[in-house]
Amino acid sequence: MDLSRNESRPGLQSTLAAAARHRAGGPRLSIGFILTKRFTLCAFANFVDVLRLAADEGDRSRHILCEWTIVSDTMRAIPSSSGIAIQPDERLGDPRRFDYIVVVGGLIDEIEDFGSDYIAYLQQAAALGVPLVGVCGGAFLLHLAGVLKGYKCCVSWFHHRDFLEQFEGLDPVSDQIFIVDRDRLTCSGGASSAHLAAYLVEKHIGRAQASKSLHIMIIDDALAGEKPQPGIPLDLKAQDPIVQRALLITQQNIETPLSVAEIATRMGKSKRQLERRFQTALGVSPQVAFMDVRLSFVKHFLETTDRSITAIAVECGFCDSSHMSRMFRRRFGHSPVEARMQAGKSGPVAAPRIEEVAAIPVA
Repeated sequence: MDLSRNESRPGLQSTLAAAARHRAGGPRLSIGFILTKRFTLCAFANFVDVLRLAADEGDRSRHILCEWTIVSDTMRAIPSSSGIAIQPDERLGDPRRFDYIVVVGGLIDEIEDFGSDYIAYLQQAAALGVPLVGVCGGAFLLHLAGVLKGYKCCVSWFHHRDFLEQFEGLDPVSDQIFIVDRDRLTCSGGASSAHLAAYLVEKHIGRAQASKSLHIMIIDDALAGEKPQPGIPLDLKAQDPIVQRALLITQQNIETPLSVAEIATRMGKSKRQLERRFQTALGVSPQVAFMDVRLSFVKHFLETTDRSITAIAVECGFCDSSHMSRMFRRRFGHSPVEARMQAGKSGPVAAPRIEEVAAIPVA
């Protein structure tokens, strides 16, 4: 795992505190959890299980090498989005007792219920230099508390648009599984929370303990933050992470398509580098692949929604429905209207292989 990328001396106070505890025979890593109402149970469980398995020998679960505590403003049981409730360990106190404070978010509609005591606690922690972690929707809550200004943050591709609609002044990253920007760490939730937890375990305890945790959880290897998030399933399959990220960025900007040069710049690559990676990974140009992404979205909307063809054309970045229909027929061999009729009668329409559309001109 590469600990140097996306990082500029993060959590110096955290590192010093952990070192002091280690010298005194205490845990090397201490985590305080804030679970929001309707938090995502999977994201929390993955994170805390990495800590649990790294903290002790075998599977004995003692708080030896690391410890974790759920802090609360009221001490009432906190319901997860699945309905399972978790009982906090203690009330909010001095944030300096923790190396990191981890906010586990959940349903976007519950953001407004985030209490003022939590906001004040996070602001106090930030002022004291305690690193803050946002897991799943936790990035939304860190921003709500005003402690993400000037930081990059990671949100799920699924919530990218929600973040842009609700918050201004930030450019969320949705094509990586987690982001470490100095003393702010954010991840997209799900399995990525296990990888972020493993990052912290490796940093403070050791690589062996981080690997042990992931292997017991049947996760093959620790992934660096730059690993692309999975997006909406597409026919395009690529092992190259640069190509995967480029395709994901295309998905996230489906209404206002970006040029190859714009995507390359966003990724810190040259246009020529991106073209070479696509030719090697997929055998087609980025332009062809990006058009295929847009047409895959068209097909998905035709088969799963009642939206008009005109509305789908706008949502998928086409100048008009006629242009979309022409490109769709070249890609799939029939019109959008026929695709919708066939889907209604006999299920999804089979799609040709991408090689068959390599000659499609790109608008």
